[in-house]
Amino acid sequence: MATTKKAAKAATKATAKKAGRSSQPRLGQVSSEIQKFGSVVELPIGLSYDARMYSCERLNRILADTQVLYALYKKYHWLMRGPTFYQLHLLLDKHAGEQLALVDLVAERVQTLGGVAVGDPRHAAELTRIPRPPDGVEEVPAMLSRLLQAHETILEDAHDAASRVEEEGDDGSNDLLVSDVVRTGELQVWFLSAHLVDTPTTVAR
Repeated sequence: MATTKKAAKAATKATAKKAGRSSQPRLGQVSSEIQKFGSVVELPIGLSYDARMYSCERLNRILADTQVLYALYKKYHWLMRGPTFYQLHLLLDKHAGEQLALVDLVAERVQTLGGVAVGDPRHAAELTRIPRPPDGVEEVPAMLSRLLQAHETILEDAHDAASRVEEEGDDGSNDLLVSDVVRTGELQVWFLSAHLVDTPTTVAR
């Protein structure tokens, strides 16, 4: 009986080896690119190649800027100072989470169109139009102003892209840009701008 079990076990091992199966992870694998950035594959979604190429180009630019805006929100969330620290610390983290959700939505739209989404932050840094801030700490109004400028860059592009992709028949990208990117950005701008109003807190002038 023992000999039969041993033989069966050996046979199973030999079969697994022959089939290339093993519990050992195959580490250090490399591959050539199977799809280049800036290209789209054919998908049966009722949109022309040109429409999908154009939408992916516009969306990727907004995606890169949105990734940078998300990173700025986290940076300033950590570096916040002064008497409004607690309120702004929480607000900026909330906004960062909402921007991160937009990153995922925009990236998945690019993939839905057959494109390749900007994923590596180093790639995003090469494509973004948002200026790089100092590595150190600025005064709070300057940090908030940088966030507002970044928002405006994205919103201007999103407004223009929304109308252009609609002309190409890409209703899905138009809906994403208007319903998610624009509306989220506009609301966040309102909340940030309120913190830059010079107003007394206890006595009216």
